[in-house]
Amino acid sequence: MNSLGSQTAMKVTAEHLRRNAYLYVRQSTLRQVLTNTESTMRQYDLRGRAIALGWSAEQVVVIDTDQGQSGASATDRDGFQRLVAEVSMGRAGIVLGLELSRLARNNADWHRLLEICALSGTLILDEDGLYDPCNFNDRLLLGLKGTMSEALSGRPDNASYPDLVVMPTRAGGSFMVAGSSPPGSA
Repeated sequence: MNSLGSQTAMKVTAEHLRRNAYLYVRQSTLRQVLTNTESTMRQYDLRGRAIALGWSAEQVVVIDTDQGQSGASATDRDGFQRLVAEVSMGRAGIVLGLELSRLARNNADWHRLLEICALSGTLILDEDGLYDPCNFNDRLLLGLKGTMSEALSGRPDNASYPDLVVMPTRAGGSFMVAGSSPPGSA
């Protein structure tokens, strides 16, 4: 096992595994739910990551009631509020989400969740890695990721974490591929 794998394994304790794993699935609009089916499948596939880390299939609770709702606020997201309640009551050993932007698109909601996870000893896993909000470096990275998520939520193309080599971005009212010159700048 490489050092990164052993660091991940060291974060998951027997106490975490006694509690449930909560997988939060969300896309911002109904259009995305209907057309971005690959994203939805990738979100549900995170269930396998929880099982690989030691949770049983029965312990993985999927919360997908916020499909088609923006992450800009927790106000109208019953699934997110349920997730926060479960973490607050110490029932969650880990929270899983494809991107942190699925959880919250504003820093107030995101940092509130981080604080509750730290207080209850709940881990966070996204597609990039496993984080312990009690660990200073992990919390710093999670905070930065949350800030990026909020900043990117105002992008005209509504990209979460765009791969600028592949994803077109808006420049001067038209789309361009990263690395190309904006229209009229030759």
